[in-house]
Amino acid sequence: MIHKGAKHTLLERPWFIVVALAGLIGGAVLITSFIRATDNTLSLCTTAKTTAKSIAEYTATPIQLQSIVHYATSRTVPQQTFAEISISLEVLKDRLPCKFLVFGLGRDSLMWASLNPGGTTVFMEEDPEWIQAVLKDAPSLRAHHVQYRTQLSQAGHLLKTYRSEPKCLPANAFPIRDNEKCPLALTSLPDEFYDTEWDLIMVDAPKGYFATAPGRMAAIFSSAVMARNRKGAGTTHVFLHDVDRKVEKAYANEFLCEKYRVKSAGRLWHFEIPNAANMSDQPGDRFC
Repeated sequence: MIHKGAKHTLLERPWFIVVALAGLIGGAVLITSFIRATDNTLSLCTTAKTTAKSIAEYTATPIQLQSIVHYATSRTVPQQTFAEISISLEVLKDRLPCKFLVFGLGRDSLMWASLNPGGTTVFMEEDPEWIQAVLKDAPSLRAHHVQYRTQLSQAGHLLKTYRSEPKCLPANAFPIRDNEKCPLALTSLPDEFYDTEWDLIMVDAPKGYFATAPGRMAAIFSSAVMARNRKGAGTTHVFLHDVDRKVEKAYANEFLCEKYRVKSAGRLWHFEIPNAANMSDQPGDRFC
């Protein structure tokens, strides 16, 4: 029974979000099986038979099963809302299996990995103790420790002065692996970060709510640089969370570009960024 004085709506209740997430992941299992079945169909005459057989025989991946059980039996829910998660899920379904880079390791990591079965999902986290805590419950996740060179207190100064450093300009910032001259470039990360051409990038970390925190400036800048230098076909999808905060919004407008923003929900913005070959109208000293 729901009393009139209840302060929370249905969507705000933790149990509802848990059930919804379990449904999302379970749906992803079915969608994956359908995609694989369609790919294996040899002719129009056998489509229905082959699809039905493949769905019936499809076995969920271990991480999908673990994720369903985890969220169905826990009061712990992801940081993002159902509407925010749904935006990323739509792209994952379209690009499955894909290469998915996530800045941040947390309560939603098991979910993201399970929504990309057969793909590569890698997490970047600045807190080594938190990495150990998360991997203790979900050892199958792939996570790397990241050390940032910035602090949130520097965000305004870096945004005003980055163009004075040639290695921060769009034409010179890549490769970022050894770009020590640009303070916004992520350097000294694991080789996997640089050697992989990411299809999706989620920026939901590092911490950015107190002065000495790393802030998300470098993660946003480096995501933009990698997207612009994509060599393969298609675009790079970048998802930025917490855009209600001043720094995230300012850096998104400067590096990810308003004209590439295709969707939004709550505190999440979704950008679809083409490679530099399709940016002939861009000035050499600006990203947008």
